Amino acid sequence: MKQLFWPMLVTFLFHSVQSEAKNVSSPMQCVAFSPYVNSLSPNGGSRPSAALIESLLGNIATQTPFRCIMTYGVLNGLESIFPIAKQHGIKVIAILWIDKDKNVNTDSISHGIALAKQYPDTIIRLSCGSELRTRHDYAFDGETERCLNALREAKVSQPIGVIDTWWEWCNRKQPCHQNQFSAQVDWIGINIFPWWENKHSGLFSCVSAQNAADFHLARWQEVKNTHPDKEVILTEFGWPNAPHNTVQLHSKTGVSCASASDKNQHDVIEQTFKKLKQKVISGVAFEAFSENWKPDEEGETGRYWGLCDSQPPYTCHTSSLHLNP
Repeated sequence: MKQLFWPMLVTFLFHSVQSEAKNVSSPMQCVAFSPYVNSLSPNGGSRPSAALIESLLGNIATQTPFRCIMTYGVLNGLESIFPIAKQHGIKVIAILWIDKDKNVNTDSISHGIALAKQYPDTIIRLSCGSELRTRHDYAFDGETERCLNALREAKVSQPIGVIDTWWEWCNRKQPCHQNQFSAQVDWIGINIFPWWENKHSGLFSCVSAQNAADFHLARWQEVKNTHPDKEVILTEFGWPNAPHNTVQLHSKTGVSCASASDKNQHDVIEQTFKKLKQKVISGVAFEAFSENWKPDEEGETGRYWGLCDSQPPYTCHTSSLHLNP
């Protein structure tokens, strides 16, 4: 038995180490995906069709280096994303969209559970909402907890998390503190946008496109130091590519901090992924396709965050974007 046992043990350990090394050296490099292109809007009107989603995901698969996406809901046509992603070999971080309508939240949770069980090899992470606290303060914390509890009770196989800005995951404090969801999640998703930090927060001096990657890593490190036993994923980061020569002013000093351009967008995404890979951190670039409805909420730059066009044939402009998956 000893003669058989030791070779088997050595082989097992060898493959375990190989598998672990592969996982450690391969953080996820994903892109945020929303199919609300052209005149479509999540706030009303026509739903994205399965044919449109097929076209968009096909372009991601053939024109970009990304083989992982993050989605923003499971209702109103978005449920088509998952079988189509599976066909293209694209992995998905699936957000169950949570907001102020509790009945819609219930539908999101139940559909999310069903899809997670139907596509266990395609859906690799689940999130109970995205930026719910940022939108509504603490008013719907109970809905986030209801979602987390439902996913636990359903015994989904995927890791369960919550996504919000890095500031909310620091419990709106510096130095960073845990918030009420810290102990309830398997992973933490943080959204970091120095472009908007310059305009709204005033906590830091100007952050240019050249310094954005370091800013992303610094905020990630704050959250990670506060949650050392949790996987922390940079779930949104990016830079607007237009209108060209648009500048962002610092909220306190009025100094010009940053400008919108194709080059700055690609540099921010490329350099951030490079630094994330060095520290074995998964990240999600924002975003795949520009969305024309965004200016109503974010101003004119809101429609220019995509790496791909919002109009047919939805061309992706990533030939100068160099990633090392």
